[in-house]
Amino acid sequence: MKLLALETANEQCSVCVVDETQELFFQLDTRARAQTQTILPMIEQALTGLELTAGAFTAIAFSRGPGSFSGVRINAAVTQALAWANDLPVVPVSSLQALAQAAYRVAGLTAVTAVLDARMKEVYLASFQLDEQGIMQAVDAEQLLSYSDAPAWIKFDLVGSGATLLQPEQIQYKDLNASAQDIATIARVDVRDQKWVSAEQALPIYLRDNAWKKIPEQGKA
Repeated sequence: MKLLALETANEQCSVCVVDETQELFFQLDTRARAQTQTILPMIEQALTGLELTAGAFTAIAFSRGPGSFSGVRINAAVTQALAWANDLPVVPVSSLQALAQAAYRVAGLTAVTAVLDARMKEVYLASFQLDEQGIMQAVDAEQLLSYSDAPAWIKFDLVGSGATLLQPEQIQYKDLNASAQDIATIARVDVRDQKWVSAEQALPIYLRDNAWKKIPEQGKA
């Protein structure tokens, strides 16, 4: 098994390749909103470095959102194109779940409320706990919430870019970001169990209706 994982939903860009037991390739570009320029060259570097073709992968995993509108859209489009061209299945992974997985990977946290800045005085939020396989699993649904409504849904320590928006004193984990490593960790279990979808189902999840109309209001592209 070889799995290609892509992460662009959090305004950074990363690519990871894993097999059943180990990480074979990882590259991260931390420049904000550079995904369009970096994602394809990074995938090419992975293929070249590992002497693989895209058709050699068992599946492609990607962060399907919620998150940066343009980042989520880029990730879904690239994943669909690669999957269609190479007849590969796809594993969509929640960017909030990936953020929770990063909290476990980086800080050893086993129960977190993942929260991302959604702009316009709103946040994306969901809570997660570690399961017996070392995967952070959702304990409630992903939601788009106002600053005033979100506190009622905080169950555990806050992690992510929305943490200080809800609790200004909560600065320890506000800069924590998910990477393709976290997407790969989550998706590896699904690939092992063949829990995947076809390329046409590699769809972005925005949580916000008419997200494209909101971009000028968000002050970002």
